[in-house]
Amino acid sequence: MSSFEEINGVPVLLCAPEGEPIASEADAVDLVGNAAWGGARWVVVPVERLGEDFFRLRTKLAGDIIQKFANYRVGLVVLGDISPHTETSSPLRDFVRECNRGTQTWFLPNLKDLETRLTA
Repeated sequence: MSSFEEINGVPVLLCAPEGEPIASEADAVDLVGNAAWGGARWVVVPVERLGEDFFRLRTKLAGDIIQKFANYRVGLVVLGDISPHTETSSPLRDFVRECNRGTQTWFLPNLKDLETRLTA
C-alpha cells in the first residue's frame, strides 16, 4: 500500500512498511512508474521493505536500484534505522554518507528529517 502526499509542497509517494519487498531493478521501475503516474518527485521506502542484499554493497542491488531512480529523475528516500547494517560495514557507512550529501538519494531515520530536507 502506498499513498501520495505533499511534504512542504513537494509531491511524495510514501510506501507502507508492510508489503512486497523491493528486491530487484524491476521493483524499482514499478515504484518509479507509480511515482510518475501520481506526479511524485520522491519515493519513500521504509527500510522494512528492503532485503539484506540491498545493504550488502557487493551484490550491487542498492546501486542498481538507485540508478533506476536517478535515470528517471525521481528521488529515493530509505526511511528508518539502518544502523544494524552500517555498524557492520564501513563501505556501507561511507556510501550512506555520500548519498546523504547529494540530492538524489537519502537515508533518513524518520519523516521529520525528510520534512527538514524538503524545506532546505
